[in-house]
Amino acid sequence: MTNPQRVAVIGGGIAGLTSALTILSNATNPVEVVVIESQSTTGGLIRTSPFAGLPAIDEGPDAFLVRVPYASELASELGLGAALTSPTDAHASVWHNGMHNIPGDLMMGVPAKVRAFAFSGLISPMGKLRAAIEPFLPATPDTDSVGHYVRHRFGNQIHERLVDPLVGSIYAADTDNFSMAAVPQIAALTASRSLLLAAGKARAAVATKGPAAPIFATPLRGVGALTETLAQRVTALGGIIKTNCLVTDVNKTSHGFTITTSTGELEADAVIVASPAQPSASFLRSLDQRAAELLAQWEHASVVLISLAIPASQWPAKLVGSGYLVPKPDQRWVTAASFGSNKWAHWRPADGSMILRVSLGRDGVDVMGFDNEKLTNLALADLKRHIGVDLSPSEIRVSRWDKSFPQYRPHHFARLAEIEHSLSTSAPGVVFAGASYRGIGIPACIQQARAAATSTLEHLASLPQ
Repeated sequence: MTNPQRVAVIGGGIAGLTSALTILSNATNPVEVVVIESQSTTGGLIRTSPFAGLPAIDEGPDAFLVRVPYASELASELGLGAALTSPTDAHASVWHNGMHNIPGDLMMGVPAKVRAFAFSGLISPMGKLRAAIEPFLPATPDTDSVGHYVRHRFGNQIHERLVDPLVGSIYAADTDNFSMAAVPQIAALTASRSLLLAAGKARAAVATKGPAAPIFATPLRGVGALTETLAQRVTALGGIIKTNCLVTDVNKTSHGFTITTSTGELEADAVIVASPAQPSASFLRSLDQRAAELLAQWEHASVVLISLAIPASQWPAKLVGSGYLVPKPDQRWVTAASFGSNKWAHWRPADGSMILRVSLGRDGVDVMGFDNEKLTNLALADLKRHIGVDLSPSEIRVSRWDKSFPQYRPHHFARLAEIEHSLSTSAPGVVFAGASYRGIGIPACIQQARAAATSTLEHLASLPQ
């Protein structure tokens, strides 16, 4: 009998774990899969832990998109499909000198009808007039900046008070320096001359498909249930997960690759890089100098997410929404606040407390140098400014996500194509998956992982047996 082929998966987040599961589930010949994770636990940027007397409150993402099927399909594959829940119908707001409900008829902040901004107090009369002329403007020259394109079409206010808060909150981004191609919902609209008319047609097409389905879902045990169950399934199928194991170098050999780690060396026939771009540059340098140089140029924003348990007696009864976003011109430190107990029915402590999740930090604003006490004080000061109440939390949890949000600069995908083309020549058998590459959302990471696993299985099949 020949030895089984081996795949090294670098990174134990949802992309790495899904890659490993997909290979183990679909390989027709014996394949050994080793997941290498530098941290003490798997899960990457997904983490769920007890808080305020509840067993599972997310410290990172608290849901995934349902309309993009990859996460829902994975949840079903893992036996979690029946345990999914969706948010309540509580409405989100934008804070600009007060709370304003986010208008309907938007696509990632882009108005699909004039009424989306015409009746909103969020936009000034002059801002409404500027936005209303969008259908009559000539075509906008090609650009790969979300901010440049939207400002040119609708003016500054639509961008700064609708599009940038919505897109920026997802990517912790400054959308003036963020790739349009990385936001496919908006990029698809640019094929038409008018964004407003294109968004209107897209919304109408969705409406003809029947009643609106939930947009988001999450396991009742938190998003961490996905990665926890993934890791269990990988090991049950014979996969090996090495934690506290840092990859320092990857070298090409005559028969495959040698991966050097902090705990020893590992031979592999193929490598899936499911780790962030910037750290990955250091260990890929021996394989491909040019690819490593480009990866090292990736920028990553840091975010702090503070969970607060607010006694019921302190919470203003009028705040029944799901939370709010803060436009950049209005920001001091807080970029968004989620009223978790309004948003999720299963996030309601028995004593009636409100669970808040408050985000600080983004591209261009680094808060990682502040200690936890200062971060909490900054958050509470901004919350008082926004909701007009001095809050005294009964419990506080600070979750730090250092360099956690890759920034897709304009022409991001052209650089990624150059990297992959170079590696396909210098080191066939090395592929990428994960948030740094083709989308940071959970469904996007799963989709990339599936594609990377398929490509890896094809590579293994092409090797001499």
